[in-house]
Amino acid sequence: MSLTLAIVGRPNVGKSTLFNRLVGKRLALVDDQPGVTRDLREGEGRLGDLRFTVIDTAGLEDATDDSLEGRMRRLTERAVDMADVCLFMIDARTGLTPTDEMFAEILRKRSKHVILAANKAEGNAADAGVLEAYNLGLGEPVRLSGEHGEGMTDLYAHLMPLADAAEEQAVDETPQTDIELDEDGEGESPLISAAKPLQVAVVGRPNAGKSTLINKIIGEERLLTGPEAGITRDAISLRLDWADPDGGSTPMRIFDTAGMRKKAKVQEKLEKLSVSDGLRAVKFAEVVVVLLDAAIPFEQQDLRIADLAEREGRAVVVAVNKWDIEEDKQDKLRDLKESFERLLPQLRGAPLITVSAKTGRGLERLRAAILRAHDVWNRRVPTAALNRWLTAMLEQHPPPAPQGRRIKLRYMTQVKTRPPGFVVMCSHPDKMPESYSRYLVNGLREVFDMPGTPIRLTLRGQGDKNPYKGRRKKNAGALAKHLKGRA
Repeated sequence: MSLTLAIVGRPNVGKSTLFNRLVGKRLALVDDQPGVTRDLREGEGRLGDLRFTVIDTAGLEDATDDSLEGRMRRLTERAVDMADVCLFMIDARTGLTPTDEMFAEILRKRSKHVILAANKAEGNAADAGVLEAYNLGLGEPVRLSGEHGEGMTDLYAHLMPLADAAEEQAVDETPQTDIELDEDGEGESPLISAAKPLQVAVVGRPNAGKSTLINKIIGEERLLTGPEAGITRDAISLRLDWADPDGGSTPMRIFDTAGMRKKAKVQEKLEKLSVSDGLRAVKFAEVVVVLLDAAIPFEQQDLRIADLAEREGRAVVVAVNKWDIEEDKQDKLRDLKESFERLLPQLRGAPLITVSAKTGRGLERLRAAILRAHDVWNRRVPTAALNRWLTAMLEQHPPPAPQGRRIKLRYMTQVKTRPPGFVVMCSHPDKMPESYSRYLVNGLREVFDMPGTPIRLTLRGQGDKNPYKGRRKKNAGALAKHLKGRA
């Protein structure tokens, strides 16, 4: 059990900037306007030789109702209860505010350990605010600059004894058990393990129910949800072991992303940052779940998002949410499948799953579809089987003969997985029509059971050159010369 540090404070005091510095990456969105962070974001923090879990939280606001601010505050209070240490940040340049004083009182009651930090404390202009921080009664403030990295040594000095205490407690509480190994001597499959969990990104338009779905999967209200569109701004990643009916579980990291609108509608700088954060999550994912709204499925933006996932080479699962409020389910499902095949031919055979994030129905089918898509994405086909298949495909439908010269397909092999990639050695690859390449790709999907996953087919030319042409004459000349020398 490592130390858990929650960074809390009112909006715009620099919590996300410090979070990014501690984790060593620009994970959290940062902007001048207050209230950018809404969800809890976790990362692995580093300070010297100290390793700990750091949580970035939404700005604390004086709201306790069911408004968006009130829900954000409850989520932050939950992080305070989870954490071993709370780093309470104030803005040294602004000085103390009534909101700071109110939340200092709350932290005194709720948190086991509170470290007071006066951020933006570089320069003489912050001196008054640092002195004012003593009035909160939380001890001597740590003078920090999250943006410039000042005060990190002082923060380390405060955290080190708390980290040592947490480590000692973890050693005392850890049961001594033997690790059971399988027949190969490994505890888990190398493909998906606790060290390398399955990476899943959930993407879609705003208000499709992405955060609600993930909350239902993990079994707790971990992500901020509500009727407002566009609540999620950061791409939040969560670790979980998704249990199966047989009693096992699959380690996963699920990314909740911001809703993606049409590019023309995205004007604000903050929304552009949110969308780019979601696109980055797609690139890091192995399986992308494209979540649709059952009331308005396959909108133009849904098609763009699914096409993006395919172009990035990710395995794709299409999930249709809010199925619990759909009345004529059979007719709707038939229409959905017809639209899917017509509008997304590049994802032919990808799973189409109906779910309800509100009730939890269909989640087991979704889990099975994700694992199946990941399995296909990693599939490797033996070279001998590929070339037997290629011969049969050529006999069934020979390639065209542009300008009277027939294209010869000589040899085929798989060069990569994740997604499956194949190379065909042939003559005149530049003259091969796109329709024949699609014929081969569709045949690969059908015969080798690779539905839905992106398949990369590359045609590589050898021309008409025979690599052995001329070798016999050269060898014969060398032999004659050698025999003549001996004579």
